[in-house]
Amino acid sequence: MNNFYTYAYLREDGTPYYIGKGKGYRAYYKNKRKQIQPPKDRKRIIFLKQNLTEEEAFRHEIYMISVFGRKDLGTGILRNRTGGGEGTANMILSEEHKKSLLEGRLNYSFTDEVKEKIRNTLKEKNIKPPSRKGIKHNEQYFNKRCKKLYEIASPDSKKYTTNRLKNFCKMNNLSCGCMCEVANGKYKQHKGWTVKILEQKP
Repeated sequence: MNNFYTYAYLREDGTPYYIGKGKGYRAYYKNKRKQIQPPKDRKRIIFLKQNLTEEEAFRHEIYMISVFGRKDLGTGILRNRTGGGEGTANMILSEEHKKSLLEGRLNYSFTDEVKEKIRNTLKEKNIKPPSRKGIKHNEQYFNKRCKKLYEIASPDSKKYTTNRLKNFCKMNNLSCGCMCEVANGKYKQHKGWTVKILEQKP
């Protein structure tokens, strides 16, 4: 169900100090076992993306933590003590799975409203935004380049949609050529995986 979301706790200067994922009232809960607590002013709790599946929320949480970086690692401004993707409600993610989610981070981005909020607060306080070194292209770039939207089903019937079949195959140790043949109807499956074309842009 698409009832998960990602959220951020903001400092008084508007910069985020914690990124998380949850559903319901999770963003507002105080947790005695954690050092990181929500701000008293609820205006400093913002929702980054909503109406997500749990896996989509994991991916976006991991992406956002990687963008802003962690204070404990000396890579950024967040107080998060992990790279995200943990604390699942119905499954346990392996380190390899977390890595694959992180590699798929370009499929997720801020809403325009959130981008504007963070851009304005950083500008007002003369704070440089976190480095995006290593991210070669943005989502709009790939949407222009990738003409086909695929629906992929794993051997255990989990479904994924992507317009970057080659990247997906690389992350899941699949042959892109064979998956293309499956999509075109030549093969029924490849290593138990199936794929079909949902949409093809002109």
